[in-house]
Amino acid sequence: MQVADAVTAQERSEIAGALRAMNLVDASEAFSVARLSGGVSCDVYRLDLATGTVCLKRALPKLRVAADWRAPVARAMSEVAWMKLAGGIVPGCVPKILGEDPDRHMFAMEFFPPETYPVWKAQLASGSIDARFAGRVGETIARIHAATAGRREIARAFANDAQFLALRLDPFLLHAARKHDDLAQRLRALADSVAGARIALMHGDVSPKNILCGPNGPIFLDAETTCYGDPAFDLAFCLTHLLLKCVWHPRWTGEYLECFAALKDAYLRIVDWERPAQIEARTAQLVPALLLARVDGKSPAEYLTTKRDKSFVRAEAKSLFARESIGLDEIAQRWSHAVNRALLQ
Repeated sequence: MQVADAVTAQERSEIAGALRAMNLVDASEAFSVARLSGGVSCDVYRLDLATGTVCLKRALPKLRVAADWRAPVARAMSEVAWMKLAGGIVPGCVPKILGEDPDRHMFAMEFFPPETYPVWKAQLASGSIDARFAGRVGETIARIHAATAGRREIARAFANDAQFLALRLDPFLLHAARKHDDLAQRLRALADSVAGARIALMHGDVSPKNILCGPNGPIFLDAETTCYGDPAFDLAFCLTHLLLKCVWHPRWTGEYLECFAALKDAYLRIVDWERPAQIEARTAQLVPALLLARVDGKSPAEYLTTKRDKSFVRAEAKSLFARESIGLDEIAQRWSHAVNRALLQ
């Protein structure tokens, strides 16, 4: 994230209170604060303290999108819980949590300098496309899913169904269903299937914008949508983003699809809580639905700005969704052909 507007006096007062509550500063200690850009569902700040630089995050009750999109602010503590758990499963895959203030819906975490830890989305957009890194992303997600699958105590601790409905199912699948009467029944059935699953712990927002390219592997951020449910959602969500990058920068379609294959293959190699073919089948049903949601949901992909690109994604998503029996390799193949035919002329 880049530095954005300066903070207000009220924000600074609230931040100071949170820092004192977390024992990160004393009453007289000075610190500098700058808002970081890029937050849709939260405020994110860089704080320079006497002890070093930290990142502070606060959940917002109303998200910064055109549609009226609200979500429970208690999700901040769910995110903290996910990061602590995931960090114990795959050390180094998340920032260290430095403090929590549940009353203000804030927490402090380790700050990663962008020059050393670039955002994966920025790397993909610039043409720095590494399929091996994509494989590391798939492997890390799968290891977290495998370690939490079938764990009743984790299911109880992350029973964030209302939160997941507000942040993922309603703004994505259900909002798209409200815009497409011809697909509404199947989209609602998919949403119901994800909502009713109790398989493993989902991150809920596995997107390149939420993954840093660290020297030792991926670092996952923004787990506020975490919920115990269907791990296929995480896999589908990330694979969808890789397909959309082909529309954004069609000249690198081949490289993006290499990332798609590497992530998918690395993930499926680790699946041991069910047959890999089962989760692949559910993922392949979710991918077209999520593609459609990124043009006709509450959170459209901000880089799909032209009528041509939006119409392309909408038409190809509907074409894929019409094929009730389809695999991920076929999705990638058909997407490649469509991009080459329509966007590289």
